[in-house]
Amino acid sequence: MKKTLATAAIVFAVLAAYLLLWPVPIEPVAWQAPVDRGYIDPFARNELLRTATGIDIGEYEGPEDATVGKDNRLYITTADGTIIRLRGRAVTELANPGGRPLGIETAADGSLIVANSYSGLQRISMDGTVTTLLDTVDGEPLVYANNLGIGPDGKIYFSQSSTKFGAESYRGTYEASLLDILEHGGHGRVLEFDPLSGDVRTLLSGLNFANGVAVSTAGDFLIVAETGSYRILKYWLNGEKAGTHEVLLQNLPGFPDNIKSGLNGRFWIGIAAPRDAMLDAMSDKPLLRKIVQRLPSFMRPKAKESSHVIAINGNGEVLMNMHDPRARFATMTGVVETRNSLFLTTLFGHQLARIAKGDLGN
Repeated sequence: MKKTLATAAIVFAVLAAYLLLWPVPIEPVAWQAPVDRGYIDPFARNELLRTATGIDIGEYEGPEDATVGKDNRLYITTADGTIIRLRGRAVTELANPGGRPLGIETAADGSLIVANSYSGLQRISMDGTVTTLLDTVDGEPLVYANNLGIGPDGKIYFSQSSTKFGAESYRGTYEASLLDILEHGGHGRVLEFDPLSGDVRTLLSGLNFANGVAVSTAGDFLIVAETGSYRILKYWLNGEKAGTHEVLLQNLPGFPDNIKSGLNGRFWIGIAAPRDAMLDAMSDKPLLRKIVQRLPSFMRPKAKESSHVIAINGNGEVLMNMHDPRARFATMTGVVETRNSLFLTTLFGHQLARIAKGDLGN
């Protein structure tokens, strides 16, 4: 009996030492998550995405972002580093810049600008030529470039989700995002890059997983998703408020991802996953979050499957709120709007979802 108790005590001591002392990459910062109000108006659950259909992209996976090219074809970033071109349901490969390309936009000259989470900002011509535009900032490698928007003057505004948890260093964008969000250390920022002069400046810093970035049609402000704080920011580029920012939407019911400029002044936002009650409950308990990071991966907070996208205007008013309770196309990162369709991008899977605007009654 004594031997059994002694063995149990040793096992307990070893386990306690592991949970309290084993090195982990995060140093959690205490904060107070806002009380989750759930899916109430203007975010109440509905079935507006129920008519979405899937476009098979074949061997390619994870159509995370897309843009409409000058040729009216859709260009899509995928998990294996390939940029694919979609016309109808026909898929062809344009280029493979490698790494993990995330955000993509069409420049005025028809080339594509890509935020590659492994490689920085890249330009891709229509013949598939890949050129690196920016891979260092202030002498440091540009790790985890995520989303971007292009202003009327050609300047590129992009997010660096985390300066600490690089996507390549931590085995992928999803894995790195979990670390950054759990730490809540303010490692994200939004930068402005002038491809003509090569100048770079930081517009916003101290963000908790900086994500979606979109530019207003007039180029006078940015809309930015701060995923780890469940909110949307507005940064003024011009006018009396130039250089200042404000909270446009806060206490969202999920994690905002990409932001894409749509038609008629709309900004589309993918809500990649709902809030996690355990993560919120631990927000002011940094030691507990560190202990949780030492648990097996299946016991840690992770993205839950859901299908949710919203559209807002520049004042933060929610114009559209769309769900699919069955989550047939889950982990939606964003929306590309054309005259007739909404294309719904996602972090995983081999299909790009599409919904006809006519099916929405609009």
